[in-house]
Amino acid sequence: MATVLNDNLPKHHQATQNEKLVIAASSLGTVFEWYDFYLYGLLATYISAQFFSGVNETTGFIFALAAFAAGFAVRPFGALVFGRIGDLVGRKNTFLVTMGIMGLSTFAVGLLPSYASIGVAAPIILVVMRLAQGLALGGEYGGAATYVAEHAPDNKRGLYTSWIQTTATLGLFAALLIVIGTRMVIGEEAFAAWGWRLPFLISIVLLAVSMWIRLQLNESPVFQKMKDEGTTSKAPISEAFGEWGNLRWVIIALIGAVAGQAVVWYTGQFYALFFLEKMMKVDGATANILIAIALALGTPFFVFFGWLSDRIGRKPIILVGCAVAALSYFPLFTALTDAANPALAKAQATSPVTIVAHQDDCSFQFDPVGKNKFDTKSCDVAKSYMAKTGITYTNVEAAPGAVAQISVGDKVLTAPDVANLSGDAKKAAITAFQDDLKATLSDAGYPAKADPAQINKPKVVGILFILVLLVTAVYGPIAALLVELFPSRIRYTSMSLPYHIGNGWFGGFLPTTAFAMVAATGNIYYGLWYPVVIAAATVVLGLLFLPETFRRNIDQ
Repeated sequence: MATVLNDNLPKHHQATQNEKLVIAASSLGTVFEWYDFYLYGLLATYISAQFFSGVNETTGFIFALAAFAAGFAVRPFGALVFGRIGDLVGRKNTFLVTMGIMGLSTFAVGLLPSYASIGVAAPIILVVMRLAQGLALGGEYGGAATYVAEHAPDNKRGLYTSWIQTTATLGLFAALLIVIGTRMVIGEEAFAAWGWRLPFLISIVLLAVSMWIRLQLNESPVFQKMKDEGTTSKAPISEAFGEWGNLRWVIIALIGAVAGQAVVWYTGQFYALFFLEKMMKVDGATANILIAIALALGTPFFVFFGWLSDRIGRKPIILVGCAVAALSYFPLFTALTDAANPALAKAQATSPVTIVAHQDDCSFQFDPVGKNKFDTKSCDVAKSYMAKTGITYTNVEAAPGAVAQISVGDKVLTAPDVANLSGDAKKAAITAFQDDLKATLSDAGYPAKADPAQINKPKVVGILFILVLLVTAVYGPIAALLVELFPSRIRYTSMSLPYHIGNGWFGGFLPTTAFAMVAATGNIYYGLWYPVVIAAATVVLGLLFLPETFRRNIDQ
């Protein structure tokens, strides 16, 4: 049965039963879409092994994160394509199409043969599926947020749209639960071999449920009124971005709000998870459970901050969240190291690792094509091994031509002078050096993996909760702010583009960029400069240019 609203309702009123259905149906459908999208991020390690097995482990993981980011790269284009359709033909039908694309693409990943089966075609098809997902999500969010906001009373838009804001976290939470449950039922060995496919395949059921839910809804009253009066836009893209009066608000929304919101969101919900697994060496199942608990504790605050923004405004909550994140990330992630892997934290403090080499002898430790073995210079031999360990180290400049040395506490090892070696002699020298370095690191207390018995789980959850709380502050009010910035005839198109440039590019590329920064510098915290700088820039630019919007009438 379609939802029908009374157009004569006052602009400030108690939520009707039909409005509650709109929120529930829009939110639940969007949860399933985020579930589909984020499965890939959660299973990046397994996808790396299945589809990027032709390169070394570190490069494969970065490739997997890059394919994860590919879905974000095309989101602005999805925003343009589907935003235009949404402003031309309506909100409801547009996000039905995006949902179908998302669900079928996710299901297809679960059926895709591995690299071992069909070679390079496997990662190519995988990236195509990710691109399809990104295009679909680019059209989904703006539609859902606009649809709910256009049903909301003027004084409750923050509260109503905050339920849409919970969907990304709830989708991630649902994906975590499915992944954890599958692991527990079939075991880690089977999960790594084939069980990782099951969460993708389950999405076909969720797609059917989501489509049925969305079909129960009617068109938004604001759009229906424009359609009845013949005032809908005939060229939403040119009107939204070809006229400076609107384009300037698109730019301000991006740099003064969304960019900072995006990096805070992806740092708190994704980079933290990857940091636990790749840097802290916490096993995947434990890391997933810890982040799931933090998400469960933090999710209600999306609604709280949405509600609060109806009272004090959107701008102060978003900018304070960005400012606190920029100031706290380094101490929070340092504390996360102490709590998640205390042996590693102790080893870093008592036996720091230093590489002494001339800068010209050191290559940039990032291998985008998986072909560079980093075995032609002594510095590269030392740094490439350290990059694989994920252990932080500092760089000290040596005299030109000096052979690289690596110190672990007070013990010093000299890297092989591979420039004067070749063939079996080079291979043997590198192997011997790596064996000595591995033993030295072990003797100094550097653990191969985090000891589950030593993890301070309450403290880890507490730190993760703080990170999620910052996410809720910046993300809870953002949909209402974006809806309120733009006129109804081009709202879907206008709000979707800055949102998806911010979250698709600034946020989506965060894990890949941050881990590449870590690999290049050897400092496991160096990648945090990415979100810190962007969040701080958003605070400054937002204070200067971003208007307050929470008392605006959005019916025009």
